[in-house]
Amino acid sequence: MGKHALLSPSSSHRWLNCPPSLRLSQNYDDTTSSYAEEGTEAHLLGEYKLKTLLGKKEMDPTANLKYYNQEMEECAENYANYILELYEAEKAKHSDPLILIEQRLDYSKYAEGGFGTGDCIIVSDETLQVIDYKHGVGVLVDADDNSQMKLYGLGALELFDGIYDIKTVAMTIYQPRRNNISTFTLSKDELYKWAEEILKPAAKTALEGKGEFKCGDWCTFCKAKHECRARAECNLELAKYDFKLPPLLEDEDIEDILSKVDELVSWASNIKDHALTAALQGKEWRGFKLVEGRSNRRYINEEEVIKVVKNNGYDPYVQKIKGITAMEKTLGKARFSEILAELVEKPKGKPTLVPESDKRPAINTAVDDFK
Repeated sequence: MGKHALLSPSSSHRWLNCPPSLRLSQNYDDTTSSYAEEGTEAHLLGEYKLKTLLGKKEMDPTANLKYYNQEMEECAENYANYILELYEAEKAKHSDPLILIEQRLDYSKYAEGGFGTGDCIIVSDETLQVIDYKHGVGVLVDADDNSQMKLYGLGALELFDGIYDIKTVAMTIYQPRRNNISTFTLSKDELYKWAEEILKPAAKTALEGKGEFKCGDWCTFCKAKHECRARAECNLELAKYDFKLPPLLEDEDIEDILSKVDELVSWASNIKDHALTAALQGKEWRGFKLVEGRSNRRYINEEEVIKVVKNNGYDPYVQKIKGITAMEKTLGKARFSEILAELVEKPKGKPTLVPESDKRPAINTAVDDFK
C-alpha cells in the first residue's frame, strides 16, 4: 500500500496510551528487520494460498521469497484453510457473504489520515469478521481489546455498515507459530462508542503533539525508547529502594518492584544497545571504551577439516537425534503428529511469577496442596 499512515493501526497501542510519542518518533528514521521482512513474505504467501483456494488465478510468489521454508508453507496453507472454513460457515448461514483480501480500510473519520490494510474481511448480515495474520513468534498477540483490530473493524464498518445489517464485529488474530487463534467480539455500537470517546480525542491529541508521556509495554517498539526521558524517569523510580536485599523490603515494596522490573530490564538493555551503536559510529562515552568481545574458535574450512581428520584415522562426526522443532520441520507437522505423537511429552514448565492479567491458569504450590 506504500507509505504507512501516521496514525497507523500497528502503532496505535503506543499513540493511544502515550500521545506525544507520535510526533517524537518522527525524529527517527524508519528501520526494518529480517523478522519484519519475513512477516511480509509470509503475508504474501498466505494471500496467494487463500486466493487460489477461492478459485482466483494468482502468480505463485514462492520463487521470489527470501525467507521461504517448509514452516512458512504450512503456516500459509493452514491460514488459507482457516479463512475458507470461516467463509463457508457464513455461506451456510447467509446467502450473500462477501470476502475481501488485503483490503484498504479507512478510519480517518475518527483519526485524521488514518488507514490500514486488513488481511481478510468477511462480511454478512449480523456479523463483520476481521482477521489479521501474525507470523511473528517472539510476542504472543491477543485480540482482546486490541486497538489495531478495532481500527480495522472501524474501517470495515465504514465500507459496509448500511449495506449489510451488521450487529457485531468479530476481530481475530491468527498466529500459527504460537498456536494462537484469538477472537474478540464487540457490538457495532460498542465499537462506535470507543471510536468517539477514546480514539477520536487521543488521535487529535497525538497529532497536536500534546498529552503526557506514559511508560508501558507499548514502549517496546517505540523509536525513541532508548532516549525517552519519561521512560527513564519511570524506571529510575525503583532507585528509591536503594537496591536493598529482599529481607529488608516490605511486601508492598516487593510487589511494586515486581510490577516494574521487566520493563526496567528492557529499558536498561535498550540503553546499552543505543550506547554501543553510537560508539561504533564514533561517539565517545566518558568512562567507557570499545573493546573486542569474547569469541569462540571456529573452523576456517569444514570440508578440509573433515578430509584431514579422516586421513588421520579419526571420525569427524558426532551423531545426535534432531531436536523436536527440527524433527517437526523435517517430517511436517501432520506426519510428525501421526508417527511421533505418543513418543513426545510436554513436561510442566518451571514456575514463574507473572501479573494477574496473564491468561495462564495459576498453579498449586506445595503449601496449597497441604492446605
